[in-house]
Amino acid sequence: MKNNSQPKDQERRAFIKKSTLAGAAVAATTMAGSAVAQVNDETTEKPVQKGYQLTSHVLDYYKSAGI
Repeated sequence: MKNNSQPKDQERRAFIKKSTLAGAAVAATTMAGSAVAQVNDETTEKPVQKGYQLTSHVLDYYKSAGI
């Protein structure tokens, strides 16, 4: 009776192995894609000044407010 179930077991094992490999490939592709996206985002960011900035619209406000 085991002889009849062995081909089915082998097919199941082969399916599980292939599924695991396919899942790992998808995960690796996803991780690589997000790593590339993070590197691109970091290189395109410009340094931003923090704190108070005296810009033209602020100066216009001061003039209109009489400060």
